[in-house]
Amino acid sequence: MLCVAVLLCSVFASTALASSGVSSAIESTWKDAAGQIKTIVNNVVFPAVSLILAILFFVKLATSYMDYRKHGQFDFTAPAILFVGLILALTAPLYLWTIIGI
Repeated sequence: MLCVAVLLCSVFASTALASSGVSSAIESTWKDAAGQIKTIVNNVVFPAVSLILAILFFVKLATSYMDYRKHGQFDFTAPAILFVGLILALTAPLYLWTIIGI
């Protein structure tokens, strides 16, 4: 019974705090940091993901070619998935920020 009472108090206390100046402070902090986050993600995260996907794509393409030479059958599935992921990672800055709303 005590756990339920503590849980209810914490839920209502967080609602009361959010309705005060805390929510406006959080919103203003987010607005200030959103530009910096966008810059870091565009300049660091997306290029790193693109580089990793490009390396994986070319390695998988080479191993698929080696399997083709060995077995006479080329598997397009894994290189195609990596290629689509690479294209999505390269074009993500164009559409991601409009979806998130930054």
